[in-house]
Amino acid sequence: MEAQEIKLLVKKQKVFFETGLSKNINFRKEKLNSLYSVIVRNEELILDALKADLNKSKYEAYMTEVGIVLSEIKFMLKKITKWSKPKRVRTSITQAPGKSVIYHEPFGTTLIISPWNYPFQLAINPLIGAIAAGNTAILKPSNYSINTSKIIKQIIEEVFPEEYVSVVEGGRDENTSLLDQRFDFIFFTGSVAVGKVVMEAAAKYLTPVCLELGGKSPCIVEKTADLRLAAKRIIWGKLINSGQTCIAPDYVLVDKVIKNQLLILMKEAIINFYEEKSLDCDYYPKIISNKHYDRLLKLVLNEEVYYGNETNGTQISPTILNNVSWNSPIMQEEIFGPILPILDFEDLSDAILKIKEREKPLALYLFSKNKEIQNKIVREISYGGGCINDTILHLSSETLPFGGVGNSGLGNYHGYYSFKTFSHEKGILKKGSLFDIALRYPPYNKKMTLIKKILK
Repeated sequence: MEAQEIKLLVKKQKVFFETGLSKNINFRKEKLNSLYSVIVRNEELILDALKADLNKSKYEAYMTEVGIVLSEIKFMLKKITKWSKPKRVRTSITQAPGKSVIYHEPFGTTLIISPWNYPFQLAINPLIGAIAAGNTAILKPSNYSINTSKIIKQIIEEVFPEEYVSVVEGGRDENTSLLDQRFDFIFFTGSVAVGKVVMEAAAKYLTPVCLELGGKSPCIVEKTADLRLAAKRIIWGKLINSGQTCIAPDYVLVDKVIKNQLLILMKEAIINFYEEKSLDCDYYPKIISNKHYDRLLKLVLNEEVYYGNETNGTQISPTILNNVSWNSPIMQEEIFGPILPILDFEDLSDAILKIKEREKPLALYLFSKNKEIQNKIVREISYGGGCINDTILHLSSETLPFGGVGNSGLGNYHGYYSFKTFSHEKGILKKGSLFDIALRYPPYNKKMTLIKKILK
């Protein structure tokens, strides 16, 4: 789409927003219901597109993409009437007579830029929040996952007029043209590097943003952990989408005493999940592009391979690296692939210190039966969110906020938090006129003692 067409589209959406139709609760519900129905009707096409882009099996694609989206729509439909009502809050005695009310209003015209790794879920889930809150939206899916982008455009055009919700396909030029426009809110999911570009563009107009980024998410395995269960859940979380998941366990920090046992059990889990030759397994995903594939292969160079590291086309078999150094190239960037470095520790406090020396991660996982250690990790390390004795699943909870902190992101979403993210909370004090307290008006002489008594 040409830059001038994008500019015109943004203008159309702003005009439509001013009609007030997108703020109407019944209109929002009607459109969300229609979106749900069209997704269900096109389910096979969506699954086929995900297979073509990432070689995702229908089961994995439904579990991690389509199913999550449908669940989010149903949850929103149940709750948006309640969430949209003005909320009365306590009024201070100094503001009497009166009442305090919070109104949730949409920002206006929003931009949603989504990535290629979960191209359906990470495009539509934020859109659900934008619609539920009463905004218009322009959706920019990734050009890497081109088959899924096309089906997203088809679905959106079937449900929404372009002045309400529209899809802009394309690559860097379209992204640049979109970021040149003045939106009322920008929601971005992707890399830290591109997140900085988005934030810089937003700063030009002081546009509020939500940035869902990434980083190196650690997985700590402490000696009281159920090792067999830990191995299964770590490998499952790491290898969904062939490791191309922003909250995948990026590396494992394991107590030295149990490291060898954990390695054996993780290898066993890989074989149980994908058989001896995972590259022959028809439900093992591929790497999205040759560029990403080549980058991953370079990260494994000069490392000690405990298991795996076989290749076929743009597939890399599940790979475990042993005795990895903190200074290794693979520990300097987010892996985003099916490669799992193993580091060990003798003292948990040292492991915590190593994590804290680095950028705040999007996720952290801990396997331990010790409640004191569980509390210590949650209390002492800052990170976006995570699980204790599991991986990944906090993302699928409609009642938990999902998002990063520091370098791993800004803001959060899912369920109520999506509605809140795409809304401005407007605080209103409604004053009565029955009587007027003279204490606030000048002259102020002889009033200091009384005001101190009231406000202290």
